[in-house]
Amino acid sequence: MLVDVLIVGAGPTGLALGIDLARRGVDALVVERAEALFPGSRGKGIQPRTMEVFDDLGVLDAIRAAGGGYPVGMIWRDGKRMGEHRMFDPAEVTEDSPYAEPWMVPQWRTQEVLYARLAELGGKVAFGREATGITPDEDGVTVGFADGGAIRARYVVAADGGRSAVRRALGVGMTGETVDPSPTLVADVRITGLDRDHWHLFPPCGEGEGFLAVCPLAGTEDFQVTAQLTEGTSVDVSLEGVREVVGARSHLAPEDVTEVRWASNFMPRTALADRFRVGRVFLAGDAAHVHSPAGGQGLNTSVQDAYNLGWKLDAVLRDGAAEALLDTYEEERRPVAAGVLGLSTSVHRGEVRRGVATRQLGLGYRESSLTVEARAVPGAVRAGDRAPDGVVDGVRLFDAFRGPHWTLVAVGVVAPGVPGAVRVLRGGAQGAYGRGLFLVRPDGYVGWAGDQETGLLDYLVRFGLR
Repeated sequence: MLVDVLIVGAGPTGLALGIDLARRGVDALVVERAEALFPGSRGKGIQPRTMEVFDDLGVLDAIRAAGGGYPVGMIWRDGKRMGEHRMFDPAEVTEDSPYAEPWMVPQWRTQEVLYARLAELGGKVAFGREATGITPDEDGVTVGFADGGAIRARYVVAADGGRSAVRRALGVGMTGETVDPSPTLVADVRITGLDRDHWHLFPPCGEGEGFLAVCPLAGTEDFQVTAQLTEGTSVDVSLEGVREVVGARSHLAPEDVTEVRWASNFMPRTALADRFRVGRVFLAGDAAHVHSPAGGQGLNTSVQDAYNLGWKLDAVLRDGAAEALLDTYEEERRPVAAGVLGLSTSVHRGEVRRGVATRQLGLGYRESSLTVEARAVPGAVRAGDRAPDGVVDGVRLFDAFRGPHWTLVAVGVVAPGVPGAVRVLRGGAQGAYGRGLFLVRPDGYVGWAGDQETGLLDYLVRFGLR
């Protein structure tokens, strides 16, 4: 079997990349070692920037229908409500940022939405295919599987998690640290005796005891239980084990936990892969960076890896762009991942609140080799920045950006002729952008900005657009 792109792993990263490639007509296949999609809630927070990505990928309505906003925290002590706790700094919807705060969707449901969209576009996931070996060469990559089969691909993307078999087979190391030596229990449960209007917080009461948090999972009847255990403790993920923790740390009786639907344990840590690309193989998502869950950064950074890589693979495979374009994936995403790792660690340790930085709207690529700022005096929106929403000549910008194309936004200046593959919007000066020419990449970042067209067409040629 031969495909253009083989994606190893059907988590949010692999499914998002599969969608992006499928809508571009790239021959891609997702393979997954498990027999079904991941069943737990683990990464439940969708940040505003990822909401924008999901808008472009055509899944935003389904994601909004599947989840809900985050509830206010309620602090408990000795069975009494002690007061509310705001988990996030508040934010307001604006014209340039229509999604202001995180949206809660259990990871299993996010993956169901992405999987349905992939199928709608004609994409496929082959379940029960465990990658066990990888043989790259100058023309492609051969991936071997536990069942004895093999698939040949022009490019391979490892989206197979923090214990990535592909990364290990390539010999790529990861550098990181333990964020917290205490193990953490996380479980999706059915529970009685608590309202669903609050994220219930039970601070430690005794020496050496950790916190307990019980969060209603939006769009479901479940709660997510998160409990920090004592260093060196063996974590019991059975129904009786979860009941024991809840009963010991709250006013609830153990039997109030009526069902455990999924449970896991982990040691909070961070790690960053030494490389994100080895020849024709790319690392994305947890295969490239592992986060503390604090601040809800891991799944979001991972989906944005896929969003950065998809259009570049398409440009090389179908538009004739130079192979060197693919080097910019690591150039752009590795520094972002490193910064987000530091942020998530700071949130975990209580040094930073969940706020502007965790929403990820300020992430960008100003220092990228793909970024050209041709104006003598740049405005508020610069080349390399996320392209804000807004209205130009009666057209909503996010509506214009939606799809796999490039977009030229001309505000207050004459729009030059560009290849037909580039959509053009013309209008008067716009609030967020000011005045100028803004060439928006397929992933929603300004690649080139100028006062006039000089250099614009040369820039587009780099991506096979003539």
